[in-house]
Amino acid sequence: MCLAVPGKVLEIYQENGLKMARIDYAGTENSACLEYTPEAQVGEYVIVHAGFALQTLNEEEARATLETLTELNAHIDADRKPDGNTR
Repeated sequence: MCLAVPGKVLEIYQENGLKMARIDYAGTENSACLEYTPEAQVGEYVIVHAGFALQTLNEEEARATLETLTELNAHIDADRKPDGNTR
């Protein structure tokens, strides 16, 4: 299963003719292509999947999504057996 994750645009730059950004994913930084979201600006949030920003969203939506992902991770950890498997 693949997830699209929200991140905050920290910097926008050009790389090989593509609009790119440095993105902060709750403390982890990585780059993503902004070609599908050319309207994205520094300080805004985008949903990123496989290195491509697919949609812009406001801070409230980003925080709600991050909280949901954190809760999901907590449930997965709680279901994990002592051997590290979930089944």
